[in-house]
Amino acid sequence: MNDTPLWTPSPERANASQVMDFMRQVNARHGLALRNYKDLHAWSVAHPDLFWDRIWDYCGVIGEKGGRLLVDGGRMPGATFFPDAQINFAENLLRKTGPGDAMVFRGEDKVSYRWSWDDLHAFVSRAQQALAAAGIGKGDRVAAMLPNLPESVALMLAVTSLGAIWSSCSPDFGERGVLDRFGQIEPKIFIAVDGYWYNGKAIDLTERLTAIAGQLPTAQKVVIVSYLKTADAVAAKVPRAITIDAFLKGFAAKPVTFTRLPFNHPVYILYSSGTTGVPKCIVHGGGGTLLQHLKEHRLQSDVRDGDRVFYFTTLGWMMWNWLVSGIGAGATLILWDGSPFAPKPDVLFDYAQDEKITLFGTSAKYIDALKKADVHPAKTHDLSSVRVMTSTGSPLAAESFDYVYDDIKRDLHLASISGGTDIVSCFVLGDPTARVYRGEIQAAGLGMAVDVWSDDGKHVEQEKGELVCTRPFTSMPVMFWNDPDGKKYHAAYFDRFPNVWCHGDFAEWTKHGGLIIHGRSDATLNPGGVRIGTAEIYAQVEQIPEVLEAIAIGQDFDNDVRVVLFVRCREGITLDDALRDTIKKKIRTGASPRHVPAKVIQIADIPRTKSGKITELAVRDVVHGRPVKNTEALANPEALKLYEGLAELRS
Repeated sequence: MNDTPLWTPSPERANASQVMDFMRQVNARHGLALRNYKDLHAWSVAHPDLFWDRIWDYCGVIGEKGGRLLVDGGRMPGATFFPDAQINFAENLLRKTGPGDAMVFRGEDKVSYRWSWDDLHAFVSRAQQALAAAGIGKGDRVAAMLPNLPESVALMLAVTSLGAIWSSCSPDFGERGVLDRFGQIEPKIFIAVDGYWYNGKAIDLTERLTAIAGQLPTAQKVVIVSYLKTADAVAAKVPRAITIDAFLKGFAAKPVTFTRLPFNHPVYILYSSGTTGVPKCIVHGGGGTLLQHLKEHRLQSDVRDGDRVFYFTTLGWMMWNWLVSGIGAGATLILWDGSPFAPKPDVLFDYAQDEKITLFGTSAKYIDALKKADVHPAKTHDLSSVRVMTSTGSPLAAESFDYVYDDIKRDLHLASISGGTDIVSCFVLGDPTARVYRGEIQAAGLGMAVDVWSDDGKHVEQEKGELVCTRPFTSMPVMFWNDPDGKKYHAAYFDRFPNVWCHGDFAEWTKHGGLIIHGRSDATLNPGGVRIGTAEIYAQVEQIPEVLEAIAIGQDFDNDVRVVLFVRCREGITLDDALRDTIKKKIRTGASPRHVPAKVIQIADIPRTKSGKITELAVRDVVHGRPVKNTEALANPEALKLYEGLAELRS
């Protein structure tokens, strides 16, 4: 571990951050003398009622707070924040009006347009009236299969303004994947797109939508949004379908109205992306989601009114839900749909330069792909507007930190962040006042009592263990859909350590007070009974120029578990003994001898979920001859066949 920070905020920048302003207000309100983020974090987890109360006030939440701040604060699950509150999620996001940019959109190099705040309000108003006329009200579900369009954001706001529940996926989901999700929640309306662009190619969805609509009997209407400009033709063929233009026809824009609801009234249903069964339907409350996102945008990322916030995401990933809350902080949303490498590898940096993006959000895999594509934006683009770069989806390797500071921008707050669909937010993320160290996430989130525990439930320092959260927080799921007694919910997070959230990540505190995520703990390797995180292996292998990416699993073999590493090589490269030895040596010296795989096997493709995460558990099941129950969760399920019956794994 390197003790030299890669970035240190200037004293002026740190002092001017919103998190320091918030801390000064906490001190004044409560007669305290908190000095820094560490002090503020300790106070926030010791007094969750007072902390979230201050977040409500500091962020100007619209609604009635009520008298009680927290009931049953010692129970997980079971704690209830703001039990008397009445709020509306959309009302808190639709704060701004006027001619300025609310959203800017690019769909590769095929489509581009922008909406003002007034445009957004007008669309939301018309959609709200059309939805109400179609019978949508409190608690009804509206499911959407859409690209990352301004219309998608506006439709979500219209749905939630009425107290209905929004659930979405991206248009690249297959028929079974859509039905496995939306079939469980029985939507009253299904909204879809006519098609989408990816890597320069138009993908028509007529056939897929026809099949899906035929198996969603509760969807009384199917609304087709135009992107490829074929909505009329698609709507003519899909059962019960109507174009968005026809759906909105006859409704003139007027001031948007908002149905205020209890703090925990559901706003979103998200889905686990694993391949071990039908996805879990995770229900999130409007109040808790709102407070978490306002905190993470304003205090952890220092997003300000007038900023321009970008995240490379789809509607099938919780980072879309996170992104769209940026308008609640007064930021303009910079939206992209399609391949991040179309029509060229640095296209997103063209976008950042043109639109003066201030927060550039992406994934660890994208940063690694840029590095391997030899892209050097620092030399080719004016990125002076970019203050913050966030990365999530998988652990950001130490070498990727180097790449960002060497080849993207030197004076940049690089915040590796980690949380999940389960909490629609983060456990660990950025601190605008702190140094950035190579390979480390800076801090636990404010209000999040994060720790790392050993198997016997004890705190461990600078040792690998389970990531836990020991006190309640506002964005814990309200429930799982179709889980009336809460057994599935409890089993998912609280069976391991009673009354403590166990997240399923393998983590480690660093001596700087930061964290390293070593991968999912259920994918942890156990050769000889020693726990090893897969991320530690990937961090070494992906430094090797011949290797594009890798996936590691534990194979049951000879009464033990051995590490097997599959590598996807650059085009034209064959894995020979010399390259195999290079890989093993790199892992041995960069990680440890225990990390060295017993087998290194070349593979043509690596299966991944729709949100881009590699699926170690699915590969492990295939290698062991077990069925993968939910291949529709995968973007490329055909890749699994590459791992069946491999002769190299028999000896």
